[in-house]
Amino acid sequence: MTFRSALLPLTLLLAASAQAVTIKHDEGTATLGSVPKRIVAMDEEALGWLAALGVSDRVVGLGSTYFTPADLSGGKLKPDVLKRGFYGRVKLNSPAYIGDWTAPNLETITALKPDLIVRLTWDGNQNYDKLSKVAPTVGFKEGGPGFWQAGLRALAKVFGKQAEAERVIKQVNDTNRANAAKLRQAGVFTKYDKVVVVAPFAGGSTWVYSTVRLIPDLRALGFKDGLNLGKSTLGVGAQISDEALLGLDRKTLVVLFPPGGKYNGADAFLKTPAGQKLRGQSVLYVPEDFSPYSGPLISLRNSTELTRLILEKVK
Repeated sequence: MTFRSALLPLTLLLAASAQAVTIKHDEGTATLGSVPKRIVAMDEEALGWLAALGVSDRVVGLGSTYFTPADLSGGKLKPDVLKRGFYGRVKLNSPAYIGDWTAPNLETITALKPDLIVRLTWDGNQNYDKLSKVAPTVGFKEGGPGFWQAGLRALAKVFGKQAEAERVIKQVNDTNRANAAKLRQAGVFTKYDKVVVVAPFAGGSTWVYSTVRLIPDLRALGFKDGLNLGKSTLGVGAQISDEALLGLDRKTLVVLFPPGGKYNGADAFLKTPAGQKLRGQSVLYVPEDFSPYSGPLISLRNSTELTRLILEKVK
């Protein structure tokens, strides 16, 4: 064996270690030896981050709570579903359905042979250990300021797309500043200086989002908080009574932000005493089909669409 041939294994080892990327996330750390080509996105939030980085076409498995049996065929999403709502705005190549957030089908995920699994997470979320045995798994915890920005930046390191992540974050910030100026010029904050995001669910429960889910975008547009909830559930918000909503003053804009699909309870809420009283100071903002609750692509839509709705409200 020559000296040069003896060095070859060491050279290959060093090259492999140079390519490995270890990222910290909210459920631990994950090390990837190469750039992922087969990704499982456990939910729409994860899909949104991947789409913002331009790698959603690598998603081979997708989880969701939105789907009905009519949306699926042979374990995959039907082509017409992939053209609707949020899915129509991102690039997808017929991913398999892997179950919902809380009960993923581990056999299906294993059969897909992913090299990365990405998910939104929260206190008490399950299956991280099981998923990590299938492929490196990263989870980003919803709640707190800058949560999607942190997830986007961490994933960008995996794909060598740090510059793209910063470009997207800057685009969101620039869009919010431009729309905030439009609202100021129209005198919106003279009429409504505060805001509350109310999420009416089918079945009668009503939540106020105080940490994530639309409220950060409204703060970026210049609104102050219309309610001080104190402690939130899972870092998101809290369930609220009609009596508490009836106490809102007239300078508080109420943004009705129902969940998507079968969970949308906006029509029923507007028929309640609270809904009737607040109708005059409310705007209804309905998410796209299959929309994440948050993320860079969602913040861009939120900023522009909310600005349009609010300007129409104060005409």
